[in-house]
Amino acid sequence: MDKYRVNWNFPTNIWVGPGRIADLAKACAELNIQRPLLVTDPGLATMPLIERAYTPCRGKSLELEVFSAIKGNPNSENIDQGVELLRGKNCDGVIAFGGGSAIDAGKAIALMAGQSRPIWDFEDIGDNYKRVDPNGMVPVIAVPTTAGTGSEVGRVAVITDKAAQIKRLIFHPNILPDIVILDAELTLGLPPEITAATGMDALSHNLESYYSTMYHPMAEGIALQGMRLVKEYLPRAYMIGTELTARQQMLVASCMGATAFQRGLGAIHALAHPLGGLYDKHHGLLNAILMPYVLVANRPAIEVPMGQLALSLQLTGKEMFENGFDAVLNWVIGLRKQLGIPHTLEEIGIGSDDADKIGRMAAEDPSAASNPMSFNAVEYREIFLRACQGTVTL
Repeated sequence: MDKYRVNWNFPTNIWVGPGRIADLAKACAELNIQRPLLVTDPGLATMPLIERAYTPCRGKSLELEVFSAIKGNPNSENIDQGVELLRGKNCDGVIAFGGGSAIDAGKAIALMAGQSRPIWDFEDIGDNYKRVDPNGMVPVIAVPTTAGTGSEVGRVAVITDKAAQIKRLIFHPNILPDIVILDAELTLGLPPEITAATGMDALSHNLESYYSTMYHPMAEGIALQGMRLVKEYLPRAYMIGTELTARQQMLVASCMGATAFQRGLGAIHALAHPLGGLYDKHHGLLNAILMPYVLVANRPAIEVPMGQLALSLQLTGKEMFENGFDAVLNWVIGLRKQLGIPHTLEEIGIGSDDADKIGRMAAEDPSAASNPMSFNAVEYREIFLRACQGTVTL
């Protein structure tokens, strides 16, 4: 019965709807933020979209500072630079504005604002989070402009350790943003390929948390509904980028995936994390490519939940329940093709030279702990090689 002795949490204040970015200054007022540091990525910093964040702050005479020197996979040097600016300008809060990279960086900067220890001391291992001085943190408002990572409702910031060539999870309960603004209008200019990769990232979070081995029926239900939204709205958001309803529903699906994955993730992420650290590739794209190969490897342990998922997504009738796994697998492969997702890792420049290393790193990744099957380094190596070669079937 130890399986049922767990702690559950659910997210924060979420302000939902097109145009809600106009409430950004109100959010700052609720958190007593007078001099926010707006953390965004270099591309967004030069786009007209950023004015959507500036305008409400200027209207309320907030002294806004901007930091955008972050990589697509933010590293500790980026965080150090952001903290230096935050301290130098006496900022008292962070607005994390952008995709998962900007939000992760913003959360990490807010965490490190008043800490005396290096960031790696707070990696999500054991009770490391207890080393954090909560009084040294500043509040965070998260404004996602992509629908994928769900970092806006997460208690972790994913930061790259350049020296070790690995992504590390920095955890503290209070790193969770205090207010989230889900405004689909901010996602309307997203290129189709980014819509596809981030949308598949949202699917991967919902999918892996759905069949995770951890006990959390509420998260399981959230993941199921999140996948229904992805099935209905991701192709529409990809094909008709200006459709506001599809964009808003995908923001919600992304948020739901990150809410659900407190139930745990799995082998997709266990492989994507080291690949992102080694090759600096887009996390959502990696998850999308890896997905069918991991599903097949997990098949012996997930036949039943995949059958239930097939019914929920209306991929098959009740009389075909036993073929539910194949229905889900074929749907995933078809969705990837519809969205222009590459079939193999080799198509995005990842070869098999580091197969042994990747296998070891995946087996040691924290996400591996909640995968339905316990793969060793050799088995992870084989999954990786199949993803390189395009061999879906075992």
